Amino acid sequence: MKNLINKAVKTNRLSHSEIVDILQDETCNDYLFKVADYVRKIRVGDAVHLRGLIEFSNICGQNCKYCGIRRDNSLVERYAMTPEDIFETAKRAASLGFKTVVLQSGETQTYSIETLCEIVKKIKTLDIAVTLSIGEKNEDEYRALKEAGADRYLLRIETTSHRIYNELHPDMSLSRRKACIHFLKKIGFETGTGDLIGLPHQTNENIAEDLLFFQEIDADMVGLGPFIPHPQTPLKDDVGGTFEKALKVMALARLLLPSANIPATTAMETLNPKGRIIALQSGANVVMPNVNDTFYRDKYQLYPGKICLNDEAEKCRKCVETKITSIGRSIATTKGFRGEK
Repeated sequence: MKNLINKAVKTNRLSHSEIVDILQDETCNDYLFKVADYVRKIRVGDAVHLRGLIEFSNICGQNCKYCGIRRDNSLVERYAMTPEDIFETAKRAASLGFKTVVLQSGETQTYSIETLCEIVKKIKTLDIAVTLSIGEKNEDEYRALKEAGADRYLLRIETTSHRIYNELHPDMSLSRRKACIHFLKKIGFETGTGDLIGLPHQTNENIAEDLLFFQEIDADMVGLGPFIPHPQTPLKDDVGGTFEKALKVMALARLLLPSANIPATTAMETLNPKGRIIALQSGANVVMPNVNDTFYRDKYQLYPGKICLNDEAEKCRKCVETKITSIGRSIATTKGFRGEK
C-alpha cells in the first residue's frame, strides 16, 4: 500500500482499483495521513484559510432523504435572513479577519436572482471573496451571479452513483447536477463539490468513482465529511459514516488534487472532538466557522449534534485560531484562491 501512496505523491494519479485497494486496507491509514499532510504543506502551505459561513436561509424545495432541512421536515422552524442582515453578518465577518464569506442556503426560490446579485455586489465592497452554496440554477442565473462578483460556487454532488443518487434525491437528476458543475467551471467560477461518506449502500468502488470524478473536473474545492443520520429524516435509523473513513477519503483527495482547497469539515468534529485539527494534519487547509447569530444556528441543522450552536462568531473565530496555532499553523492573510498560500 505504501508503494501505491508514494505513486500518488509523485504522479497525482491512481487507478480506480488502486483507490479501492487503499480504501480497503486499514494498515496504511497513518502513513496515508502523514503523506497527505506533507503534500498539503508542499503544495498549499501551512497557512489555514478561514471562510466565514453565513447560513442565510433554511428554506429548501428539495427533499433529499439524508438532510435535516429537507422540504418535508415539518419540524424545522424556517427562516430567511433579509439582504440587510446578510450584509451586516458579512461585514462582521470581515471585521473579524475573514477574507471569504460563504453564503449557503437551502435550494430555495425565496430570493430572486436580482436580489442575490445585489447582495453579492454589496458584500464585494468589503474587499472579501464570496463563495455561493445555493444549489442548482439555470445558466443565465449562474452568469448573472458571476458578473455580480461572486468568486466561487460550491455544489456538492454527494455521490456519482446514479443508483444511490436517485434513491436519495427524489425528483432530482445526477446528470443535471453534473451539468451545473461543468457550466460553473466553464464560466470561470472556482468550483467546489464534495461527498458524504457512509451513505446507505455506498461501496469503496463508489467512493473511488467519486474521487476520479473530482479529478476529472479538476475541482478547485473538495468537501468531504461523514454522513450523520438526522432523526427527522427517512434515514434516521441508518448506521452512518465514520470519522476515520471520511478522513481517509479526504487524504486521498489531497493526493489526487494537490493544489485544491480542502476543508476540515464541521461534521468531522461532530464525530471526533479533535476532528478538524486531525483533518488539518491529514491534508486539509481550510476551516469554515459559522458567523451567523446564534438565533439561526439551531435552525440550520443538516445533521444532528452540530457543534458551536450557542457560540457567538467572535468566540468561534478565537477558538478556531487557538486550535490552528496550537499545531504550528497560521491563519492565511490572502483570500485563498486555489494555489494561493
